[in-house]
Amino acid sequence: MLKPLFITLFAFISISTTVNAQSDLAQEVGIFAGPVTLQSDFGERNNFDTNVGNTGFGIGIVHWINFSANNNRESFFTEHFKVRSELSFSHTSLKHFGQYVERTPAKPFTTLLKNMHASSSLLGLGAQIEFSPFMKIHDFENTIGGLSPYMSLGFQVSYYSTKVGSHLGDINLPAVTPGKYLTPSDGRAHGFSSEDGVVLSATAGVGVHYKLTTMSDLMFETRFQMYNSDWIDGLNPNKDIYKENKSNDWQVWFNFGYIYYLEF
Repeated sequence: MLKPLFITLFAFISISTTVNAQSDLAQEVGIFAGPVTLQSDFGERNNFDTNVGNTGFGIGIVHWINFSANNNRESFFTEHFKVRSELSFSHTSLKHFGQYVERTPAKPFTTLLKNMHASSSLLGLGAQIEFSPFMKIHDFENTIGGLSPYMSLGFQVSYYSTKVGSHLGDINLPAVTPGKYLTPSDGRAHGFSSEDGVVLSATAGVGVHYKLTTMSDLMFETRFQMYNSDWIDGLNPNKDIYKENKSNDWQVWFNFGYIYYLEF
């Protein structure tokens, strides 16, 4: 199941090697970290406690290809676009939040729901294209203290590992788990699954670069990541029966980072 991840990693290594041989391309490397919220079947949709409670952490390393090197002819593309590759990791612990677990007095369903828990880890490799609409890359590089907002679009292939359980005991038992999650779903024996797998995702972000020194920047970014699977969190109630379970899992990243310009 790791084969797609290894293939993508090999492709990025090959691209990076080729880029190193090109004198007309500049390069940057960076690191980032920040909170990550996983929007999933754990918790109530559009609920503040869910968004805050199901927040984990993310870290990553980044490489940029910058086309605005001095010996390139200036064009709109070279002065406003960068290509970015990234290796990132995130981990989130999950619980149910919202009105269905806050009912008083607690009903049996409430107790079962409240005791469910899970953890989800993702190791992702991907690429994005960054567009800086307001400031030319050369102008930004020569403006200490300057700000350059940007938008990004891309994709990622991720290896995920999720584990689901209950504080009440064996999650396979009706006395422990609500019937909604015991119904077979999407080829699994139940609407829950502790499993490992590989998924694809689309990414979209907005952020800003801050020119710290001649050779370094700071960055802040908010990124949305939509997966092509609903098993990232370990829960996926049967969509034919439970119509409210209509969306795949997705994440929101809040990244703070440091960028250093390489000289070749």
